[in-house]
Amino acid sequence: MTYKKNDEVTLVITDMGNDGEGIGKADGYTVFVKDAVIGDHIRAKIIKAKKSYGYGRLMEILEPSPFRRETKCPIARQCGGCQLQALTYEKQLEFKEKKVRDHLERIGGFTQIPMEPIIGMEEPYYYRNKAQFPVGKNKEKEIITGFYAGRTHSIINNRNCCLGAKGNEEILNRVLSYMKEYRVEPYDEQTGKGLVRHILIRCGFTSGEWMVCVIVNGERLPREEKLVETLKTIPKMTSITLNVNKKRNNVILGEQIRLLWGQTYIEDSIGDITYRISPLSFYQVNPVQTRKLYEKALEYAGLTGNETVWDLYCGIGTISLFLSQKAKQVYGVEIVPQAIEDARENARRNGIKNAEFFVGKAEEVLPEKYRREGIYADVIVVDPPRKGCDVQLLDTIAAMQPKRVVYVSCDSATLARDLKYLCERGYRLDRICPTDMFPQTVHVESIVKLVRK
Repeated sequence: MTYKKNDEVTLVITDMGNDGEGIGKADGYTVFVKDAVIGDHIRAKIIKAKKSYGYGRLMEILEPSPFRRETKCPIARQCGGCQLQALTYEKQLEFKEKKVRDHLERIGGFTQIPMEPIIGMEEPYYYRNKAQFPVGKNKEKEIITGFYAGRTHSIINNRNCCLGAKGNEEILNRVLSYMKEYRVEPYDEQTGKGLVRHILIRCGFTSGEWMVCVIVNGERLPREEKLVETLKTIPKMTSITLNVNKKRNNVILGEQIRLLWGQTYIEDSIGDITYRISPLSFYQVNPVQTRKLYEKALEYAGLTGNETVWDLYCGIGTISLFLSQKAKQVYGVEIVPQAIEDARENARRNGIKNAEFFVGKAEEVLPEKYRREGIYADVIVVDPPRKGCDVQLLDTIAAMQPKRVVYVSCDSATLARDLKYLCERGYRLDRICPTDMFPQTVHVESIVKLVRK
């Protein structure tokens, strides 16, 4: 049977899609329903109808799933950032393991998957060490901050996200109070006018240090000293900066950073390595799980002290320096010059002399150095963005023939594609371990060990 828009159906949710939506069937017709969880018996309205499937809006939960729970956040459904918060944590981990396995089977063509149990969290809330809050106005013209609702640029007012660090709310309250008192206008995307675009907050979970970076559509703020006065009294406040972004686009940060007070960075540690983190630095947002992930990377790399390692998409050197403790020599490659500056400084501060860093695209630097200098690697580590690795880079890895490749991935679909490519060129999938870096969301990190056949 085929349904049309505005038809209502009753469904038992028997599966969940990659984006966390519930999946049920009405007379053989598949319906995807946001906010429904596996095991729910629901009533839904069709909002978009195709020939053999459609999308529905959850209208009523007729019988809740045994895996459904009360959300910790009162606006979780409205915000949409925590797609799985209504699902028990144990079931969230099952969902993520299945997601990785399905992608490896369907996209990668793997049948024998040596998957280890997913690494979950003991406390799957308040784990993020970084948050970027857009600033705007509500219908009553009051200044608000929070998060964009899914697939929109409409701000959901929320200063107390249960994923973010617990000190965020106090910082946001003080910044918005300053804006109100000194009539500092938030940026308006429609007109391109207004000043404050975003508030970026970072904290060091081991150091306790705080960073506040205000992103502005201009060169300075009115009465900047008053903002500094109100923020610097927060315990462990370390860095207050201004980031200039006058472009009319969706990119949050501009390139220019100006120090208002303190220093331009904070520090944090993973294991025995201390890292310097600036507003522009890429640094994993979940420090508790990052340590577990990097320990797994070290295990998969199988270092004895004699290996040469190339770490591609190295950021501020987080994995590179972690590996350098057990390797003979580590080389890191990253496209962001500021990140490489931080990586070199991090190596210096930790007294690490066997790590060298290069600025450039991984898919250009590695092939060039291999072609011109004949570089060698015992182990190659890649931690690419969501789009995965460039084909030119994968070809160079295959040509270099390292004994092991350790692939850290934040997108299991592109991971499966890249693993298939490498396994067709002399490698074997040896181990894979999903890691829950982002509890309450559909995102899952994976770490893979490939060995040369």
